[in-house]
Amino acid sequence: MHRPVTPDLVSPATLRDWPLPVHACTEDKESRGRALVIAGSREMAGAAILAGTAALRAGAGKLVIATAERLASRVAVAMPEARVVALPETAAGGFTAEGASLLAPFAKRAHAMLIGPGMLDEPASCAFVHALLAEVATPVVLDAGAMGAVNGHPRFESPVLLTPHAGEMAHLTGNAKEAILANPLPAALDAARRWHATVALKGACTCIAAADGRCWQHEAGNAGLATSGSGDALAGIITGLAARGASLEQAAAWGVALHAAAGRVLAERLGPIGFLARELPQEIPALMHAWGG
Repeated sequence: MHRPVTPDLVSPATLRDWPLPVHACTEDKESRGRALVIAGSREMAGAAILAGTAALRAGAGKLVIATAERLASRVAVAMPEARVVALPETAAGGFTAEGASLLAPFAKRAHAMLIGPGMLDEPASCAFVHALLAEVATPVVLDAGAMGAVNGHPRFESPVLLTPHAGEMAHLTGNAKEAILANPLPAALDAARRWHATVALKGACTCIAAADGRCWQHEAGNAGLATSGSGDALAGIITGLAARGASLEQAAAWGVALHAAAGRVLAERLGPIGFLARELPQEIPALMHAWGG
């Protein structure tokens, strides 16, 4: 049995003492970091756009989006800032494992990558993740269906962050959702140790755990963030921060706090519920600046 652990609380004040990597005004887009977002499907094309936009708003200098081949041209029009790579699809709408070989050169040049938002066909997504991580050691954020890669892959060797909510954590671990909700920090710590990964267990109280036992807690969510696409935006924010040079645990702490603060700004302006996930990223640059990021 592990001893009780007291997490560090995440707030704007504590984040000012944990500053993001500084980039001089003379630097170019290459030095700001390259983000690779692997996302979207024939049913959820918007996930790639939401996550990609959020990564750029968090400060990434360059963006590559890899998405389903039937969507690539539309995503390229919607995201003129990004290079868009078309991936071959399975019959169920996922990405084939062969697509990982196509992406390996992009992944090797990226400073951080995100896999999962809006992806279909969980078995194919897991095979895709395993194939890509076998070729590269780029820090990766696994979100949504891509998190199933923990099954049959008990310990990651390269830097990995998983971003489950309680229901997803229950699916990944086999533990009851109610038990996870009742004790989220131990659940996050146990998963982080087991998978040798960083885990951000999302909720009204979000718990972030590193494989070495360090942990953080953020308790400033709001009801408006429980909206379609909100998790895609959060995953993109975290990936953009990691592309800039933040460690995955720092990117998770900053990302969760910025995401929640953006929700509060929108709640004050528009009302507590009804704002859209696509509106969250536009609040991020000003919040980062105010917090010294």
